[in-house]
Amino acid sequence: MSFQSIPVSSLCKVFPDGRKLQELTDRRLTGLKGETLSFQIAYRLNGEDTQQGCVTAITPPCLRDHVRIRMVNLVPCEYPCNSRRDDDYLAIEPGMYPDRLSMIPKWGFPLVPGQWRSLWIDIALTESLEAGEYPIHFVLRRKQDVPCEEGIRCETETSCEERIRCETETPCEERIRCETELLSETEIRYEVLDLALPKLPIPHTEWFHSDCLAQYYGVEVFSERYWEIVEAFVQEAVKHKCNMLLTPVFTPPLDTVVGGERLTVQLVDVTVEGDRYRFGFDRFHRWVKMARSCGIEYFEISHLFSQWGAAAAPKIMAYKDGSYQQIFGWDTDSAGATYREFLHRFLTALKQELQVLEITDRTYFHISDEPHRDQMESFRSAWAGVSQDLQGCKVIDALSDYAFYKEGLVQQPVCALDHIEPFLQKRPEHLWGYYCTGQCVAVSNRFIVLPGYRTRILGVQLYKYRLDGFLHWGYNFYNAQLSRYPIDPYRCTDAGSAFPSGDAFLVYPGKDGRPEGSIRLMLMDEAMTDYCALIALEKLTDRETVLSLIDTKKVIFDDYPREEAHLLGLRDKVNQAIREAIKAAG
Repeated sequence: MSFQSIPVSSLCKVFPDGRKLQELTDRRLTGLKGETLSFQIAYRLNGEDTQQGCVTAITPPCLRDHVRIRMVNLVPCEYPCNSRRDDDYLAIEPGMYPDRLSMIPKWGFPLVPGQWRSLWIDIALTESLEAGEYPIHFVLRRKQDVPCEEGIRCETETSCEERIRCETETPCEERIRCETELLSETEIRYEVLDLALPKLPIPHTEWFHSDCLAQYYGVEVFSERYWEIVEAFVQEAVKHKCNMLLTPVFTPPLDTVVGGERLTVQLVDVTVEGDRYRFGFDRFHRWVKMARSCGIEYFEISHLFSQWGAAAAPKIMAYKDGSYQQIFGWDTDSAGATYREFLHRFLTALKQELQVLEITDRTYFHISDEPHRDQMESFRSAWAGVSQDLQGCKVIDALSDYAFYKEGLVQQPVCALDHIEPFLQKRPEHLWGYYCTGQCVAVSNRFIVLPGYRTRILGVQLYKYRLDGFLHWGYNFYNAQLSRYPIDPYRCTDAGSAFPSGDAFLVYPGKDGRPEGSIRLMLMDEAMTDYCALIALEKLTDRETVLSLIDTKKVIFDDYPREEAHLLGLRDKVNQAIREAIKAAG
């Protein structure tokens, strides 16, 4: 048996065949307090039989609880990319590719003969850490079970010295014990700069689909278990710099086939009393308080009209004539007087609740998602019906056609990155960006088979162009396209062969109602961290200094260096400039 292992960056996606595997040449990782630094140990077993491995981090005492090591798991990608694409993809054929991150089980991680796999290693540089350098020694061993006549407990390591935390199991019922064989050792030095990472200064939303959580886990909407699961998934989003939450005052009319419906997750109670409406906001208050306790700063109200043109109303349920029934939906003309009157009364009541919760200035409204040019008139009619009620409120919508903004129909456009140039030339006061399945050529995106640098470059672009927010539609969309049926995200990563794998969700629904992360989630975290680090340097120096490091002529939305070394080198330059600025100020 022979064994190979090399450290690689977080930008490297370790495919089983080892394609484009790049060794991490700089064994020192540097970050600000509050940042999470990640790298991987790629490994390959050359032998005939699958083995099991274990890994231990030997750390200084102050870092003992700061290290997390996870397995990088292969996931099925039946539809890895669109037929319209560029040459900057790691794979275009269906296959099993690296993405899901999971904790290492007690029996170890698999050493699969002839395949490259990797371990994902994070270290959290908390604000309590003192500035300086910290070495961490990572030891990989092969586990082997041998007969245990004494019934002693299993130990993955044999010595401690206070710097090593042994992972031990309970007494051995099968009367075996683990012995280990050294496979490889890697040392990484972590440098903590004497500066806290600023918080993300713009809204970042990954649309949150609570109906998908209820469906997957089989829990009743608004049961206590539902709230526990929702909170766990919100916490994970916030942990990775998602600070805005889609809030389903009504069941969001997103990705729903015409005439179909999604599981009701409507937060606001509606009661019809003759020609009057009475609204209950208890669940809405609970949602907001839960989200704020998790760290959410901004709220976006679910869309007031149907997707792609605002032709109809969302599904709205109400207590009427002694039963809970649908009162608006696909058969409701969005321009009709009845629905307009309902919205007037609802928005009047909702705005009062926003004031009570003190979130008016941090709440955003939507009309309809991604309208097309031929839907402008229905969108115009919808906007006209609520514009007075939303006067003074923040209104955002995803679109690609500048005409909607030119016509005054969208206050704050959320523009697709491959259609943003007209918006930059005649820039609105507030301009956001987004991407999804359609942004598959040249621009940043987060598909599973895209290189890591193509996801992480977004942070630099957000800073350079001073975008006012970033939006993506899929934090946890576990349905097929148009919500025709629910999918198992562990088996289907492409919404039923509809979108490139990875477009529909960033997290997997793990055991016990807790999310499992992904490489892409960590890369999005790093993108937003880069943005915050650039802001930190700007505060210490000035914007011109930061832009000179970026070399802005080389970084535009559809053209940027296509290599790991560029982003890693840029961040090193930023860290060095921060280091020098701190020294000069001290």
